[in-house]
Amino acid sequence: MSGKYLPLAEAVFLHLVEKTGLQNQIEVDSAGTGDWCVGSAPHPGTQSVLEEAGIEYSGEARQITPQDLNDFDYIITMDDENLRYVRELEKRSINKDVRVAPLLEFSEVARQDRLREVPDPYLVGGFDIVYRLINSGCKSLLETIRIDHRI
Repeated sequence: MSGKYLPLAEAVFLHLVEKTGLQNQIEVDSAGTGDWCVGSAPHPGTQSVLEEAGIEYSGEARQITPQDLNDFDYIITMDDENLRYVRELEKRSINKDVRVAPLLEFSEVARQDRLREVPDPYLVGGFDIVYRLINSGCKSLLETIRIDHRI
């Protein structure tokens, strides 16, 4: 997953994968498009919303690399800026089967509200709203992966 809202999306998706017992079949990782947060712990707002949801997370931020598009089947973005960045990386990828898509493409909640991008909670707050959107998208993404890979 790629975007500014990490590691929230990674933690939520990993939690869902583990809850369904698929942690040996699905690898979960996240990376931002910029280098400003590399090595950083999650934002306190992220930590708080994850705690409230009962989701543990101990990772740290890293930056996406062109190799990620060769190593993963799905690269999921949070907003249009990150989607454009990843699409540029995709042009140099040898993995033509990688699926690059925004997370909210999978979210029924976002479709109902006509949302295309996950709002940036670092600027405007609303970590709880961002959590709900990410959780909705991650649940549907997991279902899509299970169908696509028959797991």
